[in-house]
Amino acid sequence: MTKKIVAFILVITCGTVMNIQAQNLLAKGDRVVNVGIGLGSYYGGDGYSSSIPPISASFEQGIVDGLLDGKASIGVGGYLAYTANKWEATYGGSTYGYKYSYFILGARGAFHYQFVDKLDTYAGLMLGYNVVGSSSFGDGTSASSPTASGLGYSAFLGARYHFSDKLAAFAEIGYGISALELGISFRL
Repeated sequence: MTKKIVAFILVITCGTVMNIQAQNLLAKGDRVVNVGIGLGSYYGGDGYSSSIPPISASFEQGIVDGLLDGKASIGVGGYLAYTANKWEATYGGSTYGYKYSYFILGARGAFHYQFVDKLDTYAGLMLGYNVVGSSSFGDGTSASSPTASGLGYSAFLGARYHFSDKLAAFAEIGYGISALELGISFRL
């Protein structure tokens, strides 16, 4: 009788632990929103200053789970990001320059794998469109400025550390609006 009670408690405990672990991995039907700020923008260069830091928002929905012994899943979603900067120079007492804005709209897919509890790690790809706007200002500048809008793609690696079932901190490295994005994630 004692062995049956111990076995029953062990099964319930293992089931609870497995359920808690599974809550931190993106599951089929789960919806997650990331909101972040970027560090190390790809846009600009020497002489450029950031007027709006890289900000991003992404949405992901789990479409497949239970892969690789229940430790892996696949999600798809969308990505929005924005940043702006300017280049400015002074010559002969006149100041002139260019202002640039970058807006990325994309579709993403990610493969998630949970190595440890509370940490959802993932790798993914994005295909998107980068809308680039520019304008000139100051004396002696032309009315038109060059733009470079077009299709773009990205590969990224990321991780979400779960504080609770609904709230996590995330970090992503890759080629998006910036080299590194940090922020918070909300499970809907």
